[in-house]
Amino acid sequence: MFKRICIIGVGLIGGSIARSARQQGLCNNIVGYGRKQDEKNLQAAKRLGVIDDYTLELAEAVQGTDCVVIATPVASIESIFSQLKPLWSDDAIYTDVGSTKGSVIAAAERVFGRVPDNLVPAHPIAGAEQSGVIASVGDLFVNKRLIITPVGNTQPEAVQKIQGFWEGLGSLVSVMEVQHHDSVLAATSHLPHILAFALVDMLGHKDEQSEIFQYAASGFKDFTRIASSDPTMWQDICTANKDEIIPLIEQLKDELDKIQCLLENDDSQQLFATFTYARNARQRFLDQFNTN
Repeated sequence: MFKRICIIGVGLIGGSIARSARQQGLCNNIVGYGRKQDEKNLQAAKRLGVIDDYTLELAEAVQGTDCVVIATPVASIESIFSQLKPLWSDDAIYTDVGSTKGSVIAAAERVFGRVPDNLVPAHPIAGAEQSGVIASVGDLFVNKRLIITPVGNTQPEAVQKIQGFWEGLGSLVSVMEVQHHDSVLAATSHLPHILAFALVDMLGHKDEQSEIFQYAASGFKDFTRIASSDPTMWQDICTANKDEIIPLIEQLKDELDKIQCLLENDDSQQLFATFTYARNARQRFLDQFNTN
């Protein structure tokens, strides 16, 4: 599908894209790019056969490529765009994997004055708590959702090719408006991560923390698993999408206040109704999407 792919940021996601693209025969050559401080990770990527080669020079990395994948934290994408601007090629397709899309679009507009028509923003809804190329796997995107968020001037051919690429990696591809994507992901991904971080932060500061964690059952481990995620990455994501997240936090505070009031008033009937509605709503989700 592509002759030469440049992956900017060969970590968990970038490395998994490279592994899968190679396994599925979607490209002939893969080059990785990173900063000097990333060189050990890039060396590992080459040693493991994840990429064919790497360079610390962006101009060298993108030379002759027909696809450039930006797989860096969302906070760094504007800087990447600025570095790419003098090197931008009409003969290549550019895409990203950022968890927020409004910030990517805004960064492109600030750097280029508009969104380049060969930039196809995308977001694979897949990941793990580990980071770095060592954590990358070839089947990370199989049966996982991938959202493409083109804008008005995005080339239909570029969208089609990126869609085909991700489908080749095993993803279930949807096309969505930018704002709708950020709203949906704020509710289904960003807020849950904040909840997990907040709960563990609260319990971790309690005097009896050792005893609390000593007696934590599997439910606690399951609920707080995502609090093991990369703090830097999630700081970036939450900051970039705060306009969507803050109203959800307000709604959640109202919901907690309601439950507190039910407990204070010994309203067990309404408390049961609230828990039952939540359980049934989750079961509808499981049934609809055949998940566990």
